[in-house]
Amino acid sequence: MAEDVLGRIDEKVKSNKVMLYMKGTPDFPQCGFSAHTVEILRSYGVPFATEDVLADPAVREGIKRYSNWPTIPQVFIDGKFIGGCDILHELHERGELGPILKSAFGKNE
Repeated sequence: MAEDVLGRIDEKVKSNKVMLYMKGTPDFPQCGFSAHTVEILRSYGVPFATEDVLADPAVREGIKRYSNWPTIPQVFIDGKFIGGCDILHELHERGELGPILKSAFGKNE
């Protein structure tokens, strides 16, 4: 069962340019960190997929194991774990998130 969850997580991470594991949904986030992460991603106008970890306890625990990161939200870009809200915020503030997203979507600066 646990390996099945990790397999599903891996498939979603690899099949979406930007994948966000969060509490709630983009329109109805269930924590401030998830809300801020959605706000940052939306500011770039790029599509991103989400999964509500509150809807499935196996995914909530599985994503922590998959990324070896203890907190939610978790952002993956181009199949790579970027981090949580704080790291995404820092990348955004330093002007580093835009180039990462552009690279993932194959855009030139």
